[in-house]
Amino acid sequence: MLERLGLRLRILLFFLLLAAGALLAVGLGGWMGLRRLGAVDAAVQAAFVQAGLVAGFAILGLVAWVWLLFDTNVARAIDGLAAAIRARAHAGIDSEIEAEQARYLGDLAPAAAAVTRSLAETRSALAEAVQRETTRLSAEKARLETLLADVPVGVLLCTGEHQIVFYNGQAVDLLGTGVAPGLARNVFEYLREGPVRHAYARLAEANDSDAASDLLCATTGAARVLAGRMRVLARRDADIAPGYVLTLRDVTADMAAHASREALLAEVFERVRRPAANLQTVIDVVADDDATTVAALPPELAPVLLEEVRHLTGAITELGGRYDADRTDWRPLAQTRAADLMDSLRARIEAAGLGAETDYPDLLLRCDGFELVALLSGLAERLAGAGHARAFRIRLQEEDGPGARIDIEWQGPPLAVGELERWLDTPVDAAMPDLTGRQVLQTHGTEIWPERGLGAGAARLRMPVREARRAVRRPAPIARAVVYDFELLSKARNDRVADNRLTDLTYVVFDTETTGLAPSVDEIVQIAAVRLVNGRRVEAEVLDMLVDPGRPIPPGSTEVHGITDAMVRGAPDIAEAGRRFHRFAEGAVLVAHNAPFDMEFLRRHEAAIGARFDHPVLDTVLLSAVLFGQQESHSLDALAARLGITIPEEARHTALGDTVATADAFLKLLPMLRARGLDTFGAVLTEVRRHGRLLKDLNPKRPG
Repeated sequence: MLERLGLRLRILLFFLLLAAGALLAVGLGGWMGLRRLGAVDAAVQAAFVQAGLVAGFAILGLVAWVWLLFDTNVARAIDGLAAAIRARAHAGIDSEIEAEQARYLGDLAPAAAAVTRSLAETRSALAEAVQRETTRLSAEKARLETLLADVPVGVLLCTGEHQIVFYNGQAVDLLGTGVAPGLARNVFEYLREGPVRHAYARLAEANDSDAASDLLCATTGAARVLAGRMRVLARRDADIAPGYVLTLRDVTADMAAHASREALLAEVFERVRRPAANLQTVIDVVADDDATTVAALPPELAPVLLEEVRHLTGAITELGGRYDADRTDWRPLAQTRAADLMDSLRARIEAAGLGAETDYPDLLLRCDGFELVALLSGLAERLAGAGHARAFRIRLQEEDGPGARIDIEWQGPPLAVGELERWLDTPVDAAMPDLTGRQVLQTHGTEIWPERGLGAGAARLRMPVREARRAVRRPAPIARAVVYDFELLSKARNDRVADNRLTDLTYVVFDTETTGLAPSVDEIVQIAAVRLVNGRRVEAEVLDMLVDPGRPIPPGSTEVHGITDAMVRGAPDIAEAGRRFHRFAEGAVLVAHNAPFDMEFLRRHEAAIGARFDHPVLDTVLLSAVLFGQQESHSLDALAARLGITIPEEARHTALGDTVATADAFLKLLPMLRARGLDTFGAVLTEVRRHGRLLKDLNPKRPG
C-alpha cells in the first residue's frame, strides 16, 4: 500500500505520525500527573492542563514547521532529482543536472550528476561505435529503399491482421482515397476486403511461401480497379498469423479501353450495316438493268448510289480514326523529353558508322522511347545497307494540333513503299525478335511513309507522333516515398486499449490554432497532426491544413499564430477539415498538450463532421505532472526545455510546429513512464487521474 504513495505523501504521513505520537505522549504524561496530584486545588489542575495544551500546540507547530522545511528542501528536491535522473537515463537528455534545487541533500546531487554524466559519456561512446558499425547497413538500406521506390507497381506489406507494414509511393497514388496509407492502418480502409480476404485465406491454408494468388479488387475511394498478386510470408510464430505482400497495378484504363472498343465495334456494325444494305440494293438494281458503269445508271439511281457510297466512306473513316485514337490505351506510354529521344537516336545511328544530325524543339512526347529509337535507327541502317544514304538528318517538328512529326531526311533516291512495308514486317532489333516495326507503330497509334524531300535529290521518311506538348515546366515528380516498419509483423494486438502496452499503440499527436480562447464560441483556423507508430514519428504521415472559420480572425489572434483572413479564404470548412482529421486519426490514440481545449472545438462540430471523436486521449500536461510533479510548470515551453527539445521561434504557435514539439516530448516521456512501471495504457490512465486537479481526463472510466 505504502509503495503506491508518492515520496512527499509518505514523508507527510511520517510527520503526522510523529506529531500524533508526541501529542499522545504529552496527553499520557498529563493524565498521569493529574492522578499523582490527587485532590489538589482546581486552579492547579487547570494550570496543569493549560500547560499540557500549550506544549501540545507547540509540538504541533514545531512538527509542521520542520515538515514544511523538509518537504521544501528535501522531499521536493529528491522528487526533482529523481525526475531529472530518469529523464537523462531514458529520454536521452545530455544536459547537466542543476545542483541548486538539491543543495540541502549533501553529496547526493553531485553524485547523481556524476552518474548521469558518466551515463551520457558511455551512451555517446556506444552510439559512435554503433554508428560506425551500421554505416554499411545504412547504405544498403538506402539502396534498397531506392530500388523499392522505383518499382513500377504499388507494393503493400501487411500483417496477418491486415495492418499495413510497408508501402511505396506508387501504392499511395493507386489507392487514392484522399488520405495516404499509414503504417499500422487497416488495408481495408483503402481496398474492398472480399477479394483480399479470400486470397489470403487460400494462401494461408496452403502454408506455402512460394505460392502466389492473382486477384482483382477495387479501391474504396476512387473506385479504381486494381489487378493484384498476393504472396504470404513464411510463418515465424505459431501464435501470430503470417503477413503477406500485395503488388497492385491499375487496370481501370484497360477495362475502360475494352469497353470502349466493344462499344466502338457495335457502333461500327450499326453504322455500316444500313449503308451497306442500301448500297447492296442499289447494286442489285443496277445489275438487273445490266448497267456496267455509274454513268450508265438510271438518272434516279446515280445520286442515291453516290450518296450511299459517301456515307459509307465517311462512317468507315471516322470510326477508323476513333479506333486509332483508342488503341494506345492498351499500354500506358511515358512522357519522354525530345532531347533524350533524339540524343539516343543519334548515338544509335552513329554507333552503326553512319552520320546523323538532329534538329528538335523542347517538347515532351508520349511514347516508348526505347521502341522508337530501335525502329528509326533500324530503318536508317537498312537505308544505308540498301545504298540510299550514309548520312541522315533527323528533324522533330511540332504540328498545329496536339502532335508532332519525326522526319528522317537524306540526299539520295527515295524509298519505295513496298520495300518499307517489308522492312516493317521484320524485327526492329536482333535482340527483340518478337517486336516488329508494325507493332511499334500500332502501339503508338501512328504510321510511317516515304516521300520526296525539299530540294533536288532529297528524300525522307515521315512518322507522326500523336501526343506532344511544349516542356514549359518540369513534369510532376514521381512519388518515391518508401515507408515501412517491419517490427509490426511480430507485434500481437490486444482488442482492449487499456491492456495494450504503450509501445504497441499507434498515436496521432495534434494541435489547433483558433480565432480565440473560448471553445464554445471561437473556431479552428488551422489543424495539424503527425502519426507515431512503434515508438517513432513517421515522417511521411503528416496532416497540416488551414481551416476557414466562417468568421473574421481577430487581429490579436493573428498576432499569435500569424494566420490572416486572406490565408484561410478558400480553405475547407470545419466539417470537411474535421472529416479529414478524423480519417487520419482513425484507430489511434489522440495526444495533445492541454487536450480538453482542442477536443472541445472538435466535439462541438461532431454533427457537421458526421463522426464522433471518441478516441482514447493522452494529455502531455498530465503526463508531465505524473513524472515531474504538480509543483513544476507544465507549459509546452517548460516541458520542452526540461526534455532538451528546441522549438524554432518561427514554428512556435503554429499548429504543425507545436504538434512536432509535442510529439517529440511525448516520445521522450514514454520510456520514462515505462521506467516508473507504467507499461500499459490502463496503468498510465490510473496514474493520470490522480492529477485531475490540473486538467480533466477525457477518457471513459473503462476505456476499451
